[in-house]
Amino acid sequence: GDTARQATSPEVKELRSEAMALKECVADLTLENRLLKKSMTGAGEFETTRA
Repeated sequence: GDTARQATSPEVKELRSEAMALKECVADLTLENRLLKKSMTGAGEFETTRA
């Protein structure tokens, strides 16, 4: 099993860098998804927001 231990400073820096890269990827995909949705519904038209 996994053992709990303290992360080293380089590990923390690497994890933070990886988290930032993943956040940027999510942001890019979210923007692309919105643009694709707008192109399908027609730019400038009101869209209904779904929760």
